[in-house]
Amino acid sequence: MIATTSTVLAAAETGSVADATGVLSLTWLLIALPLAGAAILLLGGRRTDAFGHLLGTATVVLAFAIGLLQLIALLGRDSDDRAVGQELYTWISVGGFDVDVGFQLDQLSMCFVLLITFVGALIHIYSIGYMEHDPDRRRFFGYLNLFVAAMLLLVLADSYLVLYVGWEGVGLASYLLIGFWNQNSAYAAAAKKAFVANRVGDFGLSVAIMIMFAQFGGVSFDQVFGRADGASEGVLTAIGLMLLLAACGKSAQFPLQSWLGDAMAGPTPVSALIHAATMVTAGVYLIVRSHAIFDAAPDAQLVVVIVGAVTLVFGAIIGCAKDDIKKALAASTMSQIGYMMLAAGLGPVGYAFAIFHLLTHGFFKAGMFLGAGSVMHGTHDQIDMRRFGAISTVMKITWVTFAVGWLAIIGFPGLSGFWSKDAIIEAAFVGDGWRPWVFGLTALIGAGITAFYMTRLFAMTFHGRRRWTDDVHPHESPLIMTIPLMILAVGSAFLGLLLGPTGAITSWLEPVVGEHAEEDPVVAVPVLTSVTVLLVLAGAAFAWMTYARQAVPAVAPRGSVLTRAARQDLYQDTVNESLLMRPGQYLTRLLVYVDNRGIDGAVNGLAALIGGTSGRVRRLQTGFVRSYALSMFAGAAVLVGAMLLVRL
Repeated sequence: MIATTSTVLAAAETGSVADATGVLSLTWLLIALPLAGAAILLLGGRRTDAFGHLLGTATVVLAFAIGLLQLIALLGRDSDDRAVGQELYTWISVGGFDVDVGFQLDQLSMCFVLLITFVGALIHIYSIGYMEHDPDRRRFFGYLNLFVAAMLLLVLADSYLVLYVGWEGVGLASYLLIGFWNQNSAYAAAAKKAFVANRVGDFGLSVAIMIMFAQFGGVSFDQVFGRADGASEGVLTAIGLMLLLAACGKSAQFPLQSWLGDAMAGPTPVSALIHAATMVTAGVYLIVRSHAIFDAAPDAQLVVVIVGAVTLVFGAIIGCAKDDIKKALAASTMSQIGYMMLAAGLGPVGYAFAIFHLLTHGFFKAGMFLGAGSVMHGTHDQIDMRRFGAISTVMKITWVTFAVGWLAIIGFPGLSGFWSKDAIIEAAFVGDGWRPWVFGLTALIGAGITAFYMTRLFAMTFHGRRRWTDDVHPHESPLIMTIPLMILAVGSAFLGLLLGPTGAITSWLEPVVGEHAEEDPVVAVPVLTSVTVLLVLAGAAFAWMTYARQAVPAVAPRGSVLTRAARQDLYQDTVNESLLMRPGQYLTRLLVYVDNRGIDGAVNGLAALIGGTSGRVRRLQTGFVRSYALSMFAGAAVLVGAMLLVRL
């Protein structure tokens, strides 16, 4: 039996947002610290090279310390009194439209604050070693600080408009970090692709904000959620679908997922911070934060579930065929966020579980991305898993910590992913009619596929025969890189146990996402758990027998039709080019033709006519009196002739 919600009460309805006092009034400092770090490092130039990496790391560590103190302060309050607000100044005041720059710290935003600052701080520390020999390390830390500040602004905003500023900020920082090594044209193109794909989603968020303003007369959370009951279902559905479009762009969900694989061109710490733990989960935050709208718009909610389920399967299939270790992890991220979106779309039964899986995923996926970076660091930036094998014999710490993350993500009993993913699978089986069977079975089968492709990745990298070339000498990374791996491994192992079975995460989020009741899935929970574990073991065993026990060829075999399609990301780029890019190009060419031959042609033709006529008339001005007299005579003769002709 799992917890679900029968009556939805938004935070704005269950409790008021109190003014922040004491340490809670330092919310602005959470954003100001990394923002100041970014300003100093990016404006200070080479003069900050010597200490830039230390300054960048210190700002995020201090932000985490403040967040931890704020958590303690919130724990000392009643559960319905934990939402606090802080207004800084009036940003826009035009007619009846007023927007203040303000922050809201509640149970939901606190989850993200701790995730962003804690995992972000570990990634900063790791980056000190990983980027040690990069001549632009100071600039890299400046971009990281800028990203952390924008991400914190996104989750702490108390209105959609301020959230939008953070939303765009993380998009900008992501573009800068993916293209950090932009001297490589392919990396620069990957950054541009991510930027453009995100803009499609941003269009959805901007339209949603416009509809909110037109409907509710404001865009703050309390205005929108408090007045949602008075809006028609059609308007709320439109807002929900536009918010979903925004989430698809930022969280790489179907059909806007094509940018995530190419985004692995950025330095590996970027992949861990942005493409595993924080920015790509912003879409999940947006859906859960906007639950008052989705709860009143069931059609939009159903589309969220469908998008999550499709992306879950889509990413899992792609992950099975990738030989690039980072792209395999990126496909896994896409699939796991599909789980989160599916849970968020289930409504009250899934909101807390979506955030639960988001938190555990942040730990084990960031740990595995950093582990992949450690392997690359020891193998001269090799990324092809067919060139690894037996890495466990030379990189013990990386192997052990990566193994914990691998076991966590496949849902090995007792580890973090087991608790959070199984909660989503059970929630997906709750309901009436066809939905629990379709969505539940999708989530269940996805668990088996996840076990297969993640075991394939682990076995090809760390086990089997060594396949690296003689000029590669794998070695363990320094402690400044492996200590963050160890800490993340501890979280990957025990965070789920701390938050799941104890009910801590559901009771913590209850004042924000609603009160809970009890509802049974259509299949008994012990049966679901047993089947899930059996599927996971089967998927892992099959992959282990194939990629650890048997020889892995250095060159990938041709494979089946599905394998070849998965290697090409299921032709998502081809589809996008056919449906979006090519029609756009043809439309542009048509408009250019019409402009050149139509509008410009008419204007230029009229100008040419007037100019040519004027030139011919100008030739009559010869300067000779006899010519003018002859002209007057000819004119008079024509006039007289015309008069005579009329009289006749």
